[in-house]
Amino acid sequence: MTTLSDALGRARREGRAALVGYLPAGFPDLAGSIRVIEAMVEGGCDVIEVGWPYSDPTMDGPVIQRAADRALAAGTTPADVIEVVRATAATGAAALVMSYWNPIDRYGVDRFAADFAAAGGAGVITPDLIPEEAGDWLKASDAADLDRIFLVAPSSTDERIGITVRACRGFVYAASLMGVTGTRAEVGAAAAGLVARTRAATELPVCVGLGVSTGEQAAQVAGYADGVIVGSAFCARVLDAGGVDSALPRVRELAAELAAGVRAGA
Repeated sequence: MTTLSDALGRARREGRAALVGYLPAGFPDLAGSIRVIEAMVEGGCDVIEVGWPYSDPTMDGPVIQRAADRALAAGTTPADVIEVVRATAATGAAALVMSYWNPIDRYGVDRFAADFAAAGGAGVITPDLIPEEAGDWLKASDAADLDRIFLVAPSSTDERIGITVRACRGFVYAASLMGVTGTRAEVGAAAAGLVARTRAATELPVCVGLGVSTGEQAAQVAGYADGVIVGSAFCARVLDAGGVDSALPRVRELAAELAAGVRAGA
């Protein structure tokens, strides 16, 4: 059992979905990212995805790209990512990393798994890695007892969903729509159907991301998913605030609104 499994299990026992928040490590700087994550947890996030800033994103929308660019401009290093994971775990929330595969590969797969686990990390989301190409990661995550989260999408066939969920541990990440990340006026209509198809193939929790930014949307998704993932909305609060001190109450307020939403949607 990992801290991720504990967090998802606790939310299930409370009859609600878990709230999963995302923030790039080092955004707006190293110390600031830790303070923002602490505010997210204080507001009600059960799980934190620490983003590994990357210069060539394929899934990230403009808000997360701006946040990642700020982190890279601030000099964020792979060691800083591990440090933010350590600080996140210290809050009591389950600490994940969300990263494209290239940074992990360059770090060294076995070394990353060991360092991440030693820092208190629970699991890793790899949006551009498919199970058939994940042999090294499957071995390393097994050795370090880490959860591994792969993605399914509305375009995924039932066969593809089956392959993906068999490789997952912790939860399955259901992308609610096709396209890049970002807040939207409404969550993709295909999300509920995707969750249903995924649940038919696994007993793992299914968490939905891409597009959630309000308590009302969180309640909607919590009505059919085990977890609600929010990233761009948190990044936007920090970008719009103009400084960490002014961002913290806005971030805490958003987390509280979303936490109330996942409870209302139960």
